[in-house]
Amino acid sequence: MKLSLHHSLLTFLFVCFIASCTEPVEHTAPAVRARDSVAVMTSWGVNTLISDSGVIKYRIVTEKWEVNENKRPPRWIFEKGLFLEQFDEKFHVQAYIQCDTAYYYSQKKLWELRSRVRVRTKDGLRFTSQELFWDQNTHELYSNVFSRLITPDRTLQGSYFRSDEKMTRYMVTNTKGSFSQSDLEGGNSDSGTSAAEQDSIQKSQRSQAVPERGGKQ
Repeated sequence: MKLSLHHSLLTFLFVCFIASCTEPVEHTAPAVRARDSVAVMTSWGVNTLISDSGVIKYRIVTEKWEVNENKRPPRWIFEKGLFLEQFDEKFHVQAYIQCDTAYYYSQKKLWELRSRVRVRTKDGLRFTSQELFWDQNTHELYSNVFSRLITPDRTLQGSYFRSDEKMTRYMVTNTKGSFSQSDLEGGNSDSGTSAAEQDSIQKSQRSQAVPERGGKQ
């Protein structure tokens, strides 16, 4: 009886062993990244010209350029820094723009520049801040944080900045420094902007929309 029981146990274990060796096992693993984070294109060591309507407008120099159309909103991502030259119709350099991180929202035609933003124009104007937005639809530049503007003969700094694309007409609120009203409004007056005017400007800007980052990308 013991021998028969022992033999049956060995037979059962042998069958289980054979089944475990022959039965296929499916191995699964989670996706490396979610689909909405996958870039359409990633380029390294970029130095290229960008045209608009057949006219060369910009030169982009960056260590890494990522194009992601799956994110909402779609964007170009420059996480390793960006150096950009802006040209006029005759291919003359109008301005240099530099920053540590940049995003270009292709559908909105909006640039978002972050961290150590530097701008220098052909006229010698220099701008520094930790943030700068460039709306190519309205042809405006603006910043909602402390910014400093240096021209060949004066210095301005304040908590809000707005300018045209060429930085020939600009406005700075909560300003400190030496400036004339013609710098702010394009007029001929040499007097500074009054406190009431600055307050009115600030109130009008509070409703201006600022693009959402949508989290760290």
